[in-house]
Amino acid sequence: MYQFFVKTISVISIIFLLCASSANNQAQNGKVSTVVPDAIHKGDPSTIRIGGYLGERIDACMEHRVKGQDVSHLTEPFFHKTETYRWQSEFWGKWTLGAVQTYRYNHDPVLLDSIKAGVGRILASQLPNGYIGNYAEAAQLQQWDVWGRKYTLLGLLNYYDLTGDKKALDACRRLADHLLTQLGPGKTDIVTTGNFFGMASSSILEPMVLLYRCTADKRYLEFAEYIVAQWETEQGPRLLSKAEAGVPVAERFPHPASMNKEWFSPFNGQKAYEMMSCYEGLLEFYKITGRSEYLSAVEKTVRNIIDTEINIAGSGSAFECWYHGKEQQTRPTYHTMETCVTVTWMKLCHSLLALTGNPVYADQIEHTACNALPAAMKDDASHIVMYSPLDGLRDPGHGQCGMHINCCNANGPRGFALLPQVAVMRSDREITVNLYTDLSTEIALDKKRKVSLTQQTRYPEDGTVIIRVDAERPETFVMALRIPAWSKENSVSVNGETLAKVTPGEYYRIDRTWKKGDVIRLQLDVRARVVRLDGSAAIVKGPVVLARDNRFGDGFVDEFARILDKDGYVELTPAVRKPEGIWMAFTAPLALGTFDVEGAHPKQIHFCDFASAGNTWDDALRYRVWIPEPMNVIRTIYKPYDK
Repeated sequence: MYQFFVKTISVISIIFLLCASSANNQAQNGKVSTVVPDAIHKGDPSTIRIGGYLGERIDACMEHRVKGQDVSHLTEPFFHKTETYRWQSEFWGKWTLGAVQTYRYNHDPVLLDSIKAGVGRILASQLPNGYIGNYAEAAQLQQWDVWGRKYTLLGLLNYYDLTGDKKALDACRRLADHLLTQLGPGKTDIVTTGNFFGMASSSILEPMVLLYRCTADKRYLEFAEYIVAQWETEQGPRLLSKAEAGVPVAERFPHPASMNKEWFSPFNGQKAYEMMSCYEGLLEFYKITGRSEYLSAVEKTVRNIIDTEINIAGSGSAFECWYHGKEQQTRPTYHTMETCVTVTWMKLCHSLLALTGNPVYADQIEHTACNALPAAMKDDASHIVMYSPLDGLRDPGHGQCGMHINCCNANGPRGFALLPQVAVMRSDREITVNLYTDLSTEIALDKKRKVSLTQQTRYPEDGTVIIRVDAERPETFVMALRIPAWSKENSVSVNGETLAKVTPGEYYRIDRTWKKGDVIRLQLDVRARVVRLDGSAAIVKGPVVLARDNRFGDGFVDEFARILDKDGYVELTPAVRKPEGIWMAFTAPLALGTFDVEGAHPKQIHFCDFASAGNTWDDALRYRVWIPEPMNVIRTIYKPYDK
């Protein structure tokens, strides 16, 4: 009866949706416009060049990880349709998504040839009935089959968007049409397929909405409506109702162990990557439908993730699931900060930033881009790791599914390729600067008017950012500068004239007529802050987390110590030397061990940025973010243990 009720509501919703949206969604040349436009447009990667540390890491990833991939290895499984439970079919789509975005940035013809070769092999693997995948016919819809089809659709749709190749779009339609013969009302329910209360399979919502936008075929819109309705069924993940009820992401369903169920199974509703992937699709559906409850569910979930899961390095998860990780991050934990979670978190924040213009999402992206994301990549950019603990050592992980690649090695480049789209964005009369690093870009105000920006800075080692604005002729528009929430003392001047008060956590908007050679000087507060949690302390300079690393040879990195701060800030001294491959290095005053109670004999101990810590992946190389502090019972009011 419950299922019948849900399906009835779903049909009514579809009818309402199609009627309500018909006045707004105009199909022109087979494409559908959105009801809800982005508040600020994502940046055009082809018009920007990023330098500094972030630019070097982006370039290295593109050259060595993306171009270094053997694409034929990724497509080979599609020609052997014998799989029954593994996820080989995701790797090609993930790599292609990163490769397409990389090509949009660097226009490398060799890379484009690799992308085209991969697409050609995928199209050659398609069955006459439209199926693209590697599962045996009897096993289709099980385990990771629909998830793999999702990534194939996304890869082909992104390639079509890049090249306009109608063969790719036709393959997408045939793939989707075949799936519609297997899933939907009167067929198999999508939330009963795959794992994690159907989140893995139903994350195909995103490419289904994108396919509808490309084709104006209402069957794909109806299928998207069906997916969202299925989420709220008895067997579904309740991604709308639990978000609106404020249920923490780590408590959406009972812990699998409490039900004697396997962790990686249909009965784990806390799977971070798949959950966020569903919400990414819901945002695309929101843009088509305009239903405010969809945006509300995503924003409330993301707020909860920020408050309870995202750690000091800008990522989260353990064993790939939410677990109230923010409050437990000082504890050594198995399999933390999966890179797929890191990248998907950045992508979800990017979509919300574009939709809402809320700088909190840009703060989150910078936080991750300066820490968790580059920490996952080896110093030579040849490999991207699966997990990035806050202490210990880097481990390269392993291949998956009998292949020389794993999910994170395939997915990681998408995070680096995202940054050129985030750095500088724009709306109709506003240019929004989100990332502070050396860069140059040209922005079209309209079809005839352009403005160039050049940004020079040593940020976050130094808080000074110089932005040169070069308009071809005097132009009136707004420059919006992101002021990070953590930056307490800030100033902005234009051509030497200091402007009004600058508020942390907001965009500082300068509305004026800009002329060639105008110069903005932004001063941000990059003093080193000491963060304390559960008997441990860490140092954060601007957006960058610092860590001890035994390459400096100044003691036992796991030693108890007290960071000697004043009013929450610690004085850093630039390191005289730093090992090769390290971005930033400083010394900070610490009282080591359990004898120097008041810090009468402090020692200057080396710290480097977390991303560089342990980045040679040498088994002998250890690092630590959270420094365990000795308890001083003279100054600490404590509760004795119960006897």
